[in-house]
Amino acid sequence: MAHGFRNYHDRYASGATIQVLLFGVLAISLKDIAPSAHTMCEIVRARWGKSAHITFLIFAFLANIIVTSMLLLGGAATVQALTGVRYELASFLIPWGVILYTSAGGLKATFMASYFHTMIIFAVLLAMITVVYIKVYSSDQIYNYLAQTVSYTPEECELIWSEDGTAETSFYTNDAGVKQYACGSVPGNNGGSYLTMLSSDGLMFGIINIVGNFGTVFVDQSYWQSAIAARPESAAKGYLLGGICWFAIPFSLATSLGLTSTALMLPINKDEAGSGLVPPAVADYLMGTAGSALVLVMLFMAIVSTGSAESIAVSSLVAYDIYREYINPEATGQQILWVSRVVIVVFGIFMGLFAIALNAMGLNLGWVYLFMGVVIGSAVIPLWNLMTWRKASGKGAVIAAWGGFALAVIGWLVGAKIQSGSVTVANLGTNEVMLSGNLIAILSSGIIHYVYSAFIDPQDFDFATLDDNIHLVEQDLRGLGDEINKDDIRRSKRWIIRRGYLLTFILILVWPILSVPAGVFTQEYFAFWVLVSIAWGFAAAITISVLPLVESQSELGAVFNGMWNYMRGVEGTMRHADEMEVAAPPAKTLDVEPVKPQAELPFHDQLDHEEA
Repeated sequence: MAHGFRNYHDRYASGATIQVLLFGVLAISLKDIAPSAHTMCEIVRARWGKSAHITFLIFAFLANIIVTSMLLLGGAATVQALTGVRYELASFLIPWGVILYTSAGGLKATFMASYFHTMIIFAVLLAMITVVYIKVYSSDQIYNYLAQTVSYTPEECELIWSEDGTAETSFYTNDAGVKQYACGSVPGNNGGSYLTMLSSDGLMFGIINIVGNFGTVFVDQSYWQSAIAARPESAAKGYLLGGICWFAIPFSLATSLGLTSTALMLPINKDEAGSGLVPPAVADYLMGTAGSALVLVMLFMAIVSTGSAESIAVSSLVAYDIYREYINPEATGQQILWVSRVVIVVFGIFMGLFAIALNAMGLNLGWVYLFMGVVIGSAVIPLWNLMTWRKASGKGAVIAAWGGFALAVIGWLVGAKIQSGSVTVANLGTNEVMLSGNLIAILSSGIIHYVYSAFIDPQDFDFATLDDNIHLVEQDLRGLGDEINKDDIRRSKRWIIRRGYLLTFILILVWPILSVPAGVFTQEYFAFWVLVSIAWGFAAAITISVLPLVESQSELGAVFNGMWNYMRGVEGTMRHADEMEVAAPPAKTLDVEPVKPQAELPFHDQLDHEEA
């Protein structure tokens, strides 16, 4: 709050979108060189061997734990604030919703339900935008309120944020003299305003945000499993459109709820803002019980969708990369399914307890978010090189990942000591210290891997041989029923590379640069900014709701036709199913007699269908 909720979340929106856009390049590369893979670590094992496999398996688990921790930290804090349920109880109960949901449905149900969850999230988003800028306030009113917020002197802020209107009972600052509430000018911002892109702290947060989100996308198995399950023609465009539509959520929410909290000077302190309590506080203030209910629904949709994806990611890593790889190489599909379900339960219980422990240590959502790049940032560039650079060395990747991690932790701790003279949770969480750790992680790792691969242990890997080193499970013909057209894959790859790089350039450089000449936004410029955020929100909602239905119209038609025939007692032709069963000669065969696949989804979800 002290540095501008608004400014931070513009950079969050841009900095957390480009990774999804660029991951489309890896997604289409996966379809080209490793269509048989179940996990990203299988690809690492197939190309770089056991040491690299174990290394990146550890980093993948760290990514899943960090993402799930942030879900639970923010979710439990919001549930406690809106309902009064104890934080510890909420932290432990939330994972059980994910456990039951995921165990029952698997990845197939996750994909289907995520569509409806996303529609609900965007519906709430549009409701909040409409309430703030159409029903209750206007852009001009919010602009004037923000100008008034920054006009107060420190002395006036102390009187405003006090128990009885005197400086003696003020709680505007903490014991260390750091202000805790939105009031007065913003240090480091142009003109001390919230409405500017010229912000030193905002710039630092933006860089931290970019590094950390590269980690939680490129190192997160949940993104890879979505790419694995997607049809080749959908992989590239899906991530590009998904990134553009996702951008609307932080962009529009920050423009509406984020700015409103500051403009109205709601009693939200810095720690509460760091725990993600700004949206529920504003919704409750503007809409009362209805606003609280909407935010809880939005929260539940987000937690269940993301939490189930993380749970399935962990279960896949354990089942395929630990159980089948090192414990039972001849594991059957039923055994892998059983292990996956056990892991989902164990992981959910562990994360509930872990979130309680993090909260007890004084770590909130904001702190963990800034810290994630320090932990997993060093694995990003080696994984990119894994899929794109034939000279990339496996030994170099291991050295780069662990070396970058060690250097990042050292730089992070030393930075806190130099800046504050001591190492505490608060001192380790400052922007400057977190920035140093994040940058050291990703840059040192990239330099180490490049130098080692280019000059010490250069490889000349043939990507055409990669898929041959990935072992299938019995009956697992996922993705092998159709001949992969390499020309189509290459065209899709060129398509996503051009557009992914272009949009990344626009969001990271062009957009902020075009906003720099404005300095502190004028009332007219701010009105235009609000208009863009509203339009982007509505366009994204329409796209994310309508396009999947258009792309799946043949499948939906077959389903509804079957339901109609069943209601009439007429046997359907099942023409669509018959067409799906016509398969080209598979590019890869098994030693055992295969069973015809039911869908182009990972194996344990086909088993879910068989059991049902």
